[in-house]
Amino acid sequence: MTQPHPGPGTPAADSHHSFPLTPPADLRTQVTAHLGEAARAWLTLALDEAAARSGTHGPISTWELRLAEAGRRCGTDHADAVRVLILHAAHADPDALTRVYRQGTAAERRAVLHALPHLVPGPEALPLVEDALRTNDTRLVAAAVGPYAARHLDAHNWRHAVLKCLFTGVPVDTVADLHHRARADTELARMLDDYAAERVAAGRPVPEDLHRVLALTASEAKES
Repeated sequence: MTQPHPGPGTPAADSHHSFPLTPPADLRTQVTAHLGEAARAWLTLALDEAAARSGTHGPISTWELRLAEAGRRCGTDHADAVRVLILHAAHADPDALTRVYRQGTAAERRAVLHALPHLVPGPEALPLVEDALRTNDTRLVAAAVGPYAARHLDAHNWRHAVLKCLFTGVPVDTVADLHHRARADTELARMLDDYAAERVAAGRPVPEDLHRVLALTASEAKES
């Protein structure tokens, strides 16, 4: 069985899943407060280029090239947030986001997933979420189960996304709107029971997060 790949960090030690909940202006303030002078100047230029959609390098826009530079220019700790800011500044539409996702590195794919809630109001970008959920990269999976997935994934695929988190070790705290969507979900409860039984039969421990989600499914549905 293929093991999950955590990449350069793990979701448990990673606050990146908060990006979709942070307004771009606030995110920029938070990021620039931790950047040196040269990095701040580069970020200002990159955001101005993105907003103007100025310059091209063959078929690639200049702002797309800046996504690849973010780690080198601003440091790996801030690169994800910087990429999200560039995508926002460019007002990247679903076609541009899909291009960046398909052609980009894992880090650039994460940025696309983090940016979806603010940039795509409808379900057009669901194929990107579904692709990320098919991987075993835990940081991609964590980015995929954010507010955009909570808003647009249908019940069947959302349940499987929760199971994917349990399988790969992504903390269920990263699943946006978990408490609301899991409440009184008897089908999710059945799937969790089956998964727990498989783990026990194989002599493997049952993830503690499974019991947390199972408890949510036992809660009565409430009117919003």
